[in-house]
Amino acid sequence: MKKASLTTSLSVDKPSASLTESPAEPYRLEDGARVAVVGGGPAGSFFSYFLLELAERVGVRVKVDVYEPRDFSAEAPRGCNMCGGIISESLVQSLATEGINIPPTVVQRGIDSYVLHTDVGDVRIDTPLHEMRIAAVFRGPGPRGAGRAKWGSFDGFLQNRVLDRGAELKRSRVDEIELESGRPRVRTKDGLVETYDLVVVAVGVNTGTLASLRNTIPGYRPPGTTRTYIGEYYLGEDKVAAVLGSSMHVFLLSIQRLEFAAIIPKGDYATVCLLGREIDDELVREFLESPVVGKCLPPESYAGKSACHCRPSINVRGAVRPFSDRVVFVGDCAFTRLYKDGIGAAYRTAKAAATTALLHGVSAADFERHYWPVCRAIGGDNRIGGLTFAATRMVQRIRFLRRAVLRMATVEQRRAGERRRMSLVLWDLFTGSASYRNILFRALQPAFVARFLWNSAVSTLKRDSV
Repeated sequence: MKKASLTTSLSVDKPSASLTESPAEPYRLEDGARVAVVGGGPAGSFFSYFLLELAERVGVRVKVDVYEPRDFSAEAPRGCNMCGGIISESLVQSLATEGINIPPTVVQRGIDSYVLHTDVGDVRIDTPLHEMRIAAVFRGPGPRGAGRAKWGSFDGFLQNRVLDRGAELKRSRVDEIELESGRPRVRTKDGLVETYDLVVVAVGVNTGTLASLRNTIPGYRPPGTTRTYIGEYYLGEDKVAAVLGSSMHVFLLSIQRLEFAAIIPKGDYATVCLLGREIDDELVREFLESPVVGKCLPPESYAGKSACHCRPSINVRGAVRPFSDRVVFVGDCAFTRLYKDGIGAAYRTAKAAATTALLHGVSAADFERHYWPVCRAIGGDNRIGGLTFAATRMVQRIRFLRRAVLRMATVEQRRAGERRRMSLVLWDLFTGSASYRNILFRALQPAFVARFLWNSAVSTLKRDSV
């Protein structure tokens, strides 16, 4: 049977005549269907988990092969997924309702507060509700040089849940997806060739696999990206507890191209995350040498050198047309949230794609009708997020605005019964626990604006932060 490339024969909008299936062979996952998931990180694991769970509920047998060459039990860089490793409390709760409870061996530290650091003072903001917690995790078992693994890998934990449900792990890299008799076929670097009823691409924007598969679907364009920085600095568990405690430390500094900066406690390490536009060595050095950062993380506490660091690209603009007949892209290679909660976005897109595939079908029309709205909603919220971060940049540049933010949050934290409007907005903005639309809506409420203007006036007149 003659094969054809998906790039020339598979249409996103309308199947070609050669691909039109007979009524006995519809675009559906029927009993005995075979599914390939390219990428075994969170997006791939979430998709596999939800597909297998739903298939069991509706009584359909589905065979799932997960293609992932990385070993998440190996220390960085081999087992690393280049991520800050923060899981918002809203996602922790959502996973729990799905029966996915993150074990204590995977959670490095439960974050119950964050400390906002500025050049005009600091404020500790406790979790708004007692049940809210943030999980700090390593995506692999730890940084380079960590030695014997003390912690479990979050990505490895998810992958094992999927394997327990019956998926098969294939440690091969997929280099090509082509069409064979109306079905997608994967070809791996080591020569393995398999034909499937559905192929799910769930790779990150930093993998070579995405570059080789970008032409799989006609009309698909990968997400827009920018470069950022993640560094693991060894302190030792006691020093981490003494210096950072159980708080995520967030910095609002007037540094060009820096949108967000945080230091996260994890076991023996402090994880430094810098997000913004094309983070380079000069910006990293400027951040670490800032007096504000030095008060929180003195150079002598970590010997001034990271145990492990990377400058991964992150998705800042969604993909174009991430689906076709029998092929769908999920997670980072499709859509994710701007700067925050990438694992949460992987959860949402993977679940939507799995539900679409099993309950509705695997044609381009099915994905456009039932999967694409989830992607579109994330993209729309990201545009609002861009406005939100533009406002944050204004606060970073103008000193009296930083004083106003600090003063308003400090008063809320000190006064019992005070309505914590600023605290909640900052908490959700920095942790990714709410949509940008929700955050902006609350920040534009008359009561919030009036209180902020009052604190701006007081801060300007008194020249203090409280």
